[in-house]
Amino acid sequence: MVAKRPVGLLSSGVFVIILAVCLTLSAGGLIGLVEVPSLVITLFGVWIMITAGPHIGSQEKYGRSPFSTFSWGVIISALGLLWFLFNRQILASYLPAIFLYVVGVLAIAAALRHWKR
Repeated sequence: MVAKRPVGLLSSGVFVIILAVCLTLSAGGLIGLVEVPSLVITLFGVWIMITAGPHIGSQEKYGRSPFSTFSWGVIISALGLLWFLFNRQILASYLPAIFLYVVGVLAIAAALRHWKR
């Protein structure tokens, strides 16, 4: 069965744009070159969360659920953010807030998953 939308191609294009933006920020001196991979992972995690939206209500038979896609996006973006803060050497002060952010967002997503329409 062929996918209805070319999500893979769209995601590849978004990844290239995210990489270009991060490299531009590095060239402009706003972030260091070692911070580029962590920022790319963080922003791509946000993109994964965005892609979960159009899948609501139209799940394929053996496809990943929108909740699962959104959850992975949250986890990936949180790991990228942790890596970014570790590179900036300010991880310890933000670690509890990031943990609570991940738990809160996943709780909201789980609650919305069972929301009566």
